[in-house]
Amino acid sequence: MNIYLWATILHLFFVITWMATVLCLPHILLGLVEAGDEAAVRDRLIPLGRKIYRLGHNLFGLAFIFGLVLWLYFGIAGPWLHVKLVLVSLLLVHFTLSGRWLKRVADGRALPSAGVLRWFNHVPSLLLLGVIWLVLAKPI
Repeated sequence: MNIYLWATILHLFFVITWMATVLCLPHILLGLVEAGDEAAVRDRLIPLGRKIYRLGHNLFGLAFIFGLVLWLYFGIAGPWLHVKLVLVSLLLVHFTLSGRWLKRVADGRALPSAGVLRWFNHVPSLLLLGVIWLVLAKPI
């Protein structure tokens, strides 16, 4: 197989696995809020959230590297790519905010309400839908 195909496969693989961590962290935060002061739940979810957050950073880095290969080496470009990168940046901000909230709860501080976290949980799905549409349709 050629390098372009492998770069694309690996980019997609790492994007998909990174998105799994992006979608998982808000669920962990919601579980922490709903558990209240139950120490057993906190002792289980906080280390799990930290592992997922650390893994997500590594996966994002690998997806970024293969995305750069596609952009710089194979010339994948266009105005749609700029919009896609804005949406990906928003996903990264969401992911980072999830990590900061996880650190906040580990330090004993409060999280946003369960209602806010439920809405926060849906944001990455909508952003991902936009990214997929831009990649496949290349409308601009």
